[in-house]
Formats: sequence, C-alpha cells, structure tokens
Amino acid sequence: MRRLFLILFTLLVTACGEYGSTSSYHAQDVTLPLAQADFHLTDFNGKPRSLADFRGKVVVLFFGYTHCPEVCPTTLTGLAKVMRMLGKDADKVQVLFVTVDPERDRPEMLAKFIPSFYPSFLGLYGDDRATAQTAKAFGVIYEKQYYKNGRYTMLHSDGTFLIGTKGQPLLLSRYGEHAELLVQDIKLLLDADR
Repeated sequence: MRRLFLILFTLLVTACGEYGSTSSYHAQDVTLPLAQADFHLTDFNGKPRSLADFRGKVVVLFFGYTHCPEVCPTTLTGLAKVMRMLGKDADKVQVLFVTVDPERDRPEMLAKFIPSFYPSFLGLYGDDRATAQTAKAFGVIYEKQYYKNGRYTMLHSDGTFLIGTKGQPLLLSRYGEHAELLVQDIKLLLDADR
C-alpha cells in the first residue's frame, strides 16, 4: 500500500513538472492540478485558519510531524535560513507547518517546536478528517507505520509548497532544495504581485 502511495505521488509530481517546464521558477509549477487547494485548520494559538488569512504574503507550506527524525527538522532549519536570507522581505512571508500526526502533535507541542526554528513560523493542526482533507487538497500522502512495540512513525510526502500573495501560483519545491533557490522563487512571487 505504501509503495502504491509513493508511486502515485511520484506520478503527480512528474505530471506537475510538465506544466512548469517553461517557468522561471526553480520549483515546479503545480498551479493547474492544485488550483483549488486550501485548508481549514487551527493554529497552535487556537485560531481557525485558511489560506485566505495569509493573502498579501507568500505562503510556504510544509506537511510533517514533530517526532520526525530527519526530514521535518531539516526542512524547518532550511526554511529558517531562507527567512534570514530574505532580510526585510521575510515580513512578507508566512511559513506554515501542517501536522500529519494530530494524535501526538497537540497545540502546546506545536507552539514550542515550530517557532523554535524561527519566531514567525506557525504550526497548524486539525482532527483526522480535516488533516486528511488538507493533505488530499495538496496531493500530499501520509500514513502511520507501526513498529512491533506498538509505537509508530509517519510516512509522508516531503515537498514544500510556495503560494503567491494572491493564492497563486502554487509551486512545489523538492526536499533538500538549496536555500538560495527558494529565496529566488519567493522573491519572484513577491515581485509578481507588486
């Protein structure tokens, strides 16, 4: 089942890449297949949030979980570097971390973990249904993988979405992208709406 999910996600990313082949962005343009993507979640302060709440800013959206051993902290560390490199433009960017593990990632944990990377980062959560709807809207795949001792880890897609100040275009940056390239894409998104 996991292998099927990964194959489907790879096909989605590959297909999406065809749309962005003439783009000046480094990330892949996924506006066409994900044009209606949105979320209705709650931030770690208890405030209901949707994509519309962040209009006027470039949104950097990442799905993960706080118990993640490598991908999530590495991505958040990289995004913090991006924010520092942006200088004054960082005020025009909102990084959002959507947990795919609402069972363990309670608001108080998100409130400590996410801003520890960069003060303006926000963690979002929802119940199982809201989490599934949000992941589906963005073409993100995740599932629990149980160990013999009853504990579990989460397998999940690892790309980062970049969303323009008016909600589009929507770009997908692969895991491990150089901070310099993300900064260039964010600046292009900011300039597009000035």
